[in-house]
Amino acid sequence: MRTVQQILADSAVIAVVGASRDPSKAAHRVPLQMQQYGWRIIPVNPTVDELFGEQAYKTLADIPHPVDMVDVFRPAADAVQVVRDAAAIGAPAVWLQLGIVSAEARQIAEKAGMDYVEDRCLAVERAAGNLTRPA
Repeated sequence: MRTVQQILADSAVIAVVGASRDPSKAAHRVPLQMQQYGWRIIPVNPTVDELFGEQAYKTLADIPHPVDMVDVFRPAADAVQVVRDAAAIGAPAVWLQLGIVSAEARQIAEKAGMDYVEDRCLAVERAAGNLTRPA
């Protein structure tokens, strides 16, 4: 398994399941910050058409191109299905945000050969590694 810094460095396109249009929520602020540092953010939220200037998709399966990572802003109970969906689209990595932990989701990811991170914040790890994506 790659380190969190390697996963971030290798991932150009991040699908964010549970991305929020509410600027007061981490599910809005974190993806927006990642976008500002050069990552392409693909929002997955069935209630919006567009976020962060990108088309939003209802499900991971609806995204018409590959993604490098699936970032999860959903409760731990939902993480299991999100990880199954991430495996089904061939995502090489899945990342559960701060406070989200699921032993079952971890097992599914490991069985599928995916890198798996849980209970960590993308933005914190990006800052810790001083990472940006080239334009």
